[in-house]
Amino acid sequence: MVDAAINHTAVEPIAPEGRPSDYFGDKVFNRAAMRKYLDKRTYAILSETMDKRTPLPREVADSVAAGMRQWALEHGADHYTHWFQPLTGGTAEKHDAFAEPDGDEGVLEEFSGKLLVQQEPDASSFPNGGIRNTFEARGYSAWDPTSPAFIVDTTLCIPTVFIAYTGEALDYKVPLLRAVTAVDNAATEVCHYFDKNVQRVVSYLGWEQEYFLVDESLWAIRPDLVLTGRTLMGHESAKNQQLEDHYFGAIPARVMAFMKDLEYESLKLGIPVKTRHNEVAPNQFELAPVYEEANLANDHNQLLMTIMDKIARRHRFRVLLHEKPFKGINGSGKHNNWSLGTDTGVNLLGPGKTASENLQFITFLVNVISAVHKYNGLLKASIMSATNAHRLGANEAPPAIISTFLGSQVSGVLDKLEASRGDDAIRFDAKNVFKMSGISHIPTLLLDNTDRNRTSPFAFTGNRFEFRAVGSSDNCAEAMIVLNSVVAAELREFKVAVDAKIEAGAKKEKAIYEVLKQKIKACKAIRFDGNGYSDEWKAEAARRGLDCETSTPLMIDRYLDKDTVKMFGDLGVFSKVELDARAEVKWETYTKKIQIESRVLGDLTMNHIVPIASKYEAMLLDKVYKMSQIPGLNASADILLIKKIQDHTAAIQKMTDDMIEARKQANHIEDQRAKAVAYHDTVAVFLDKIRYHIDKLEEIVDDQIWPLPKYRELLFIR
Repeated sequence: MVDAAINHTAVEPIAPEGRPSDYFGDKVFNRAAMRKYLDKRTYAILSETMDKRTPLPREVADSVAAGMRQWALEHGADHYTHWFQPLTGGTAEKHDAFAEPDGDEGVLEEFSGKLLVQQEPDASSFPNGGIRNTFEARGYSAWDPTSPAFIVDTTLCIPTVFIAYTGEALDYKVPLLRAVTAVDNAATEVCHYFDKNVQRVVSYLGWEQEYFLVDESLWAIRPDLVLTGRTLMGHESAKNQQLEDHYFGAIPARVMAFMKDLEYESLKLGIPVKTRHNEVAPNQFELAPVYEEANLANDHNQLLMTIMDKIARRHRFRVLLHEKPFKGINGSGKHNNWSLGTDTGVNLLGPGKTASENLQFITFLVNVISAVHKYNGLLKASIMSATNAHRLGANEAPPAIISTFLGSQVSGVLDKLEASRGDDAIRFDAKNVFKMSGISHIPTLLLDNTDRNRTSPFAFTGNRFEFRAVGSSDNCAEAMIVLNSVVAAELREFKVAVDAKIEAGAKKEKAIYEVLKQKIKACKAIRFDGNGYSDEWKAEAARRGLDCETSTPLMIDRYLDKDTVKMFGDLGVFSKVELDARAEVKWETYTKKIQIESRVLGDLTMNHIVPIASKYEAMLLDKVYKMSQIPGLNASADILLIKKIQDHTAAIQKMTDDMIEARKQANHIEDQRAKAVAYHDTVAVFLDKIRYHIDKLEEIVDDQIWPLPKYRELLFIR
């Protein structure tokens, strides 16, 4: 039993200043603030940049900076920073004061267009995959006008991209912006088959953030939680989630106070949080906003993860975003709900009310499915990591095989399309509206017409796709970069095929129909509506030719496949140099995370667990010796315990030594891919093996001397 002083009293949440509508976006330099602090010409030009992605003239930047500075000062800001997303997976910022010497023993609050638009972080000090050498420090951060500036505490944060001096992207935002532009261009061209008025297609994202909370005092005496974000040891609690009583249950008072503060801060920062609830596992919760454009939604998720940690500390919690912080209970994901919408107000993944609208819906649906089929391995690579690997494939999360779930009604429509024959399959009514024989029910296709499949990594849920395999600690951008890119590539290919048939004399609707039939047949292997957890599906997926690889280092290879490199290059999302660099960073990150875990585990085993087990063993030996001095006493049970302790401690010591030796051998490997593979194959394999023996000792050793908080203490907030 760990003797830790825990204050179970809930901290009173900060009282909101009125209703949410009164303070929403109060800390954001949004359009309302722009209209107030910018002149009409500057506001008009900046609005056009935000809406149409037109270049912002450099001379306008000074006017924007002046208005932004005035707004920031009136809202209590005294510093500013370029806020960007390097390849660490988190965010980065360097604060500079507005105050500048005025030359007369005073200061003035200065902030120019040059400072707004561009700064120079050290590009060699962030992960760059070899693009920049240590002595080549110059890199640039540049303002992204499509994501509004905001104030955190007293710092004006300006969302920016981050690129190398030589022009390559060193962050997540640059390729995300490129990917959403690519899908915009490709989807708009396809939309013109149905509506010439469409000028822009927007990629939308609605994320669902799962997380754990633990008492800060208990977290502080678990070195594994502090240093790795997960428990490297710990026997399951007698009660965990088996009664299913936590899911959607009453939210504990302390947690509710935390949630209220988090929502208040989020709303002031313009994050449109909507939903909160208990998740399946004890101490696990979820927060979700309404949909936003993918770039802004991703910025908001990165910002949320930062403020979650700050607010959790105020409430004497620590927030755990690791995908699998506790063994034996559900891990955490970040479901990415994704859709495409036009500037005319049409959801391209939502069934329509007419046959023509539903042809458009089926066109985009089939192209998404086809893209997922062609690039299923790449999509999996986009969400694979050392941390998410613990969650994928378990009977709690999507399997480590990408498939898509459509439901019986939509699947039936596609099957009938595929099976239709000849010109009789299509016809036109008096108003020239396209219809399909045998599937006249399409015009009345309803939303939410089918059950949901929680075992599907990529499920259609009525008017969007839910990419459920994204990890809770992930930057959403990586999955969104890949998804938007592959869909853009597929739509471009689709348009080429349709145009070729039209040029050959086919009517537009028939050309669309024929190409769709081909795609439906070609991508059928990716469609699976059954139980993704079953062993039968794993075997079936392999027979279908889907990517069944489970090794994270080997999955990273998908970024460097010939077809992948060409696809990204044709779209202008990634150059070959950028892909090589990102693969290097991903391999290096994987290695370092496993390296840290093995070091922490080695330290805990040799400095905490084995000494305590040996101490308890000595106590038992003393007891056995004393019992032997009294005739008639039977010490066999204690002797058996001693033997078990000896066996487990010997195994721990031997495997820890072997793990350390394997780590030393892997550290001599210079090639990052080979090193990551070695860490996966020869080092990571020891983590669960050593843990098994530690967890057995936890059941044996006296609770009064066990050195670490146990699951029953960590998992139930009081």
